[in-house]
Amino acid sequence: MSIFIDNGTRLLVQGITGRDGSFHTRQMIEYGTQVVGGVTPGKGGQKFDGAVPIFNTVADAVNETGANATVIYVPPMFAADAIMEAADAGVSFIVCITEGVPVLDMTRVYPFVKEKAARLLGPNCPGLISPGKSKVGIIPGNICTPGPIGLVSRSGTLTYEVVFQMTRASMGQTTCVGIGGDPINGTNFIDCLAAFEADPDTEAVVMIGEIGGTEEQEAAEFVKEKMTKRVVGFIAGQTAPPGRRMGHAGAIISGSAGTAAEKMQAFEENGVGVAKRPIDIVQLLSSV
Repeated sequence: MSIFIDNGTRLLVQGITGRDGSFHTRQMIEYGTQVVGGVTPGKGGQKFDGAVPIFNTVADAVNETGANATVIYVPPMFAADAIMEAADAGVSFIVCITEGVPVLDMTRVYPFVKEKAARLLGPNCPGLISPGKSKVGIIPGNICTPGPIGLVSRSGTLTYEVVFQMTRASMGQTTCVGIGGDPINGTNFIDCLAAFEADPDTEAVVMIGEIGGTEEQEAAEFVKEKMTKRVVGFIAGQTAPPGRRMGHAGAIISGSAGTAAEKMQAFEENGVGVAKRPIDIVQLLSSV
């Protein structure tokens, strides 16, 4: 099995005619994802690459294609409305790749998506991939391979690095999920850990965190209380100076909270194996 997406995922692409939407739509189709339609206001009735129907609204697209998931590649100023349009149209799984969505926008998006009982992944995330089944977003398919390890990460770049190391070591993946590093996002570590715990094909989980916030500490407590499967982790930003923002909007240390040392200690105290370097994750998994 896998989590959140599989062979039955029927995907829409919001912003399919833009630069990023076009490029990654072709990548997803080439990987085998069922891209059943695209949405670009004003271009309804046309076809992307002569094959994928384009609609003016998400509601029209869902009614015509039966889509159950969508991925969003629209500029930041339009991303909040795109997410809410998808949720309002009944799409159950929404992935927002867009970077730079205002935090204030997310304060109204988050409760709306919850009210509609939809799952949001992102924004500012690379999406996810269930190797051999489906990929939604921008994670390269050629570095992944099917297998029994689940992966959840706040860092897109480290997702690629660790997955590549795992694949080279013949450690395949059930699903690799990039949750993004913004202060307010949809799916979090605990959501993914719970899904991996319930997935019978996932035997162990890799969790990649970074400095800032308390999500990793809360996830570590969840592992201790709820997980029966082995979890190993890595925290990015171990050498970051206090008070300096490190890439992601959420990756900033507030006072003494959210440091890499604090998070690694929380991992160790709650039974999560801690890797000092990304490359050490493979060795930790070998001991599972």
